[in-house]
Order: sequence, then structure tokens, then C-alpha cells
Amino acid sequence: MRKAAFFDRDGVLNKDIHYLHRPGDVIWVKGAKEGLAHLNQLGYLVIVVTNQSGVARGYYTEDDVKKLHCWMSQEIAAAGGCITEFYYCPFLEGAADPSYNKKSDWRKPAPGMVLQAVKDYDLDISQSFLIGDSTSDMECAKAAGLPGYLFTGGRLDEFIDSVLEKRNAHESL
Repeated sequence: MRKAAFFDRDGVLNKDIHYLHRPGDVIWVKGAKEGLAHLNQLGYLVIVVTNQSGVARGYYTEDDVKKLHCWMSQEIAAAGGCITEFYYCPFLEGAADPSYNKKSDWRKPAPGMVLQAVKDYDLDISQSFLIGDSTSDMECAKAAGLPGYLFTGGRLDEFIDSVLEKRNAHESL
């Protein structure tokens, strides 16, 4: 079994620009690329779990989401890191498009995306964690059975280091 660091996307890896779907609009959070590369060096898989209701709202397509995620992966790779997988939920109850109008166990705070990744990559939940910037991210982590850490800004690499320090201190007790 492997360990993973799960990340929300908007507000954690990149500045939260509502309904982000174009690479040219991405503003990386300071230290994001370095932090992910460091986690990879420590043997963590990096997995992104993100709600993308902009698809259900008709603001952009799933293809736009996939293209953005491909670009983000390339940017992280150029900085020496690797995003193992992006999981996203395009569904939203009440969406005008009936194909996206549904309740989904992938939509955070539900844990579906995390649980799918655990299954897909044979992950050890006890060695994994999630970093997010919202209550729904923390609820998702709890529902999936892994610790959640609330990122409120600053350098992401420094925040990741503090999370790893806390986890190491807890394990040595």
C-alpha cells in the first residue's frame, strides 16, 4: 500500500479564481510546485480532488477541465514534481443541464473522489492526508477517514512542511 497527499485545487494549489478553466488564468499559490515536488521525493503520491460545478452551470466543459489539468501536470513536472491523478466532480443538484443535475458522492464534502483514489492506487489511508481550504474539504477528509489540514494562505511548501512535522510528531508518540 502507498501513501498519498490529497489536495483541493482552487485556493490551495492555485489562487481561487471563480470557475477557473483556462491555463492563462492560473496564478499558482507560492510554494505549490516546490511543495508537491518535495512530497514526491518523500514517496507520496499527489492526488487532486476538486469540485467543478462550472461544468454543470455551463460555464465550461469537461474537456476544458481535462486540458487545464493536463497543463497543470506539465507545469508541476517541469518543477520536478508529479501529480498522480486529478479527480473532479462536474455534478450539481439543480443544474440546468440534466446530464449534470444529480447528487453525486464525488461532490465534496462527500468522500467519493478520495475513496475512488484509495481503490485505484491501493492507498494506505493511515499514511495519507488531505489539504484543503474549506469546511467541505475538511468534512470530505473526515468522511474518508483521513486527517484534513486547513490551508488558509501563505506558502504552500511551508504549510506542507508543518503538516509533515505534525504527522511525524504524532507518529513518534
